[in-house]
Amino acid sequence: MTLASHPSSTLASLTGSPVRWLPGLLLIGAMAAAALWLAGQPFFARHGLGMLTLAIVLGLLLGNTVYPRLDQACGPGVGLAKQQLLRAGIVLYGLRLTFQDIAVMGWGGVAVDALVLASTFGLASWLGQRVLGLDRRTTLLVGAGSSICGAAAVLATAPVVKGRAQDVAVAVATVVVFGTLGMFLYPALYHWNASWDWIDMNAQQYGLYVGATVHEVAQVVAAGAAIGPEAAATAVIAKMTRVMMLAPFLLVLSFFLARARHGAAAGQKDAGGSRAITIPWFALGFVAMAGVNSLDMLPDAVVRAGVRLDDLLLAMAMAALGLTTHVRAVRAAGLRPLLLAAALFAWLLGAGLLLSRYLPQWP
Repeated sequence: MTLASHPSSTLASLTGSPVRWLPGLLLIGAMAAAALWLAGQPFFARHGLGMLTLAIVLGLLLGNTVYPRLDQACGPGVGLAKQQLLRAGIVLYGLRLTFQDIAVMGWGGVAVDALVLASTFGLASWLGQRVLGLDRRTTLLVGAGSSICGAAAVLATAPVVKGRAQDVAVAVATVVVFGTLGMFLYPALYHWNASWDWIDMNAQQYGLYVGATVHEVAQVVAAGAAIGPEAAATAVIAKMTRVMMLAPFLLVLSFFLARARHGAAAGQKDAGGSRAITIPWFALGFVAMAGVNSLDMLPDAVVRAGVRLDDLLLAMAMAALGLTTHVRAVRAAGLRPLLLAAALFAWLLGAGLLLSRYLPQWP
């Protein structure tokens, strides 16, 4: 069992001269500062557009216009922000939470996460192969990304399903597209619901809904923060609980795929051998930081400084994510994987809403 989220990609991003990171970090740092300033303006504040949402909007605008000409110089720093700075930001997010907060979510929140994961992945397996005619590798990778934690789940699942580079690229493109769409759609749905009074839902229930259904951790943070700190805290708790289900998910998937391979080989031993299970280190770091905060060991000034640093890191990560989300990635994904991801997104919106809203109320 391996602790690093992706050892090869992490090593590649950290080798070489640190000077090469500087142009990209300066660019996304300036974008994060601009997002912070815009978030304080009355217009954006009234419409619930926070710093993280504005950071990715700026990233999307630049990423599909001028950034391609800057990619060679800024790419290393942008990549560092998408990987290491994002994960560091999630770890520091634990300073906002305590284990007492996790206890508030109760068995209902854990059950919602588990049912969303199982139902979404099961639907993907059936719909992708039986209805849309996709190959098994692409189907399972899109399903894993949609049901657990986006691109990180795709990359962690790829060795288990023996995914090729093109399979991984297609799956990542689809979950990034619909995860980014969800970041903007979920807060809009919350405000529309509040205006029209369709479903009785408070900020904490909305946070559980977001954490149990939105793809990427960073997207969960942004969608939750767009409503308020209570929604963001609940969303991150629910999401990290879902992320921690990645290891048992991979173990179960490995078991079933091994049985299928053994059956296809008429009982012969699988030549692929056993594969290591990868656990995202930032999930464990988040839990550890929340544990330290639960013990009330750190001075208030240190906690406040950590939260401010966390805001900066997450805004930089969101800007980097926007810079590298391009329209051409949608075209490259093809129609059938996009249809599968769209169907799973619709399932998460609908079934996830019902589960997160009503399951925790059951006795």
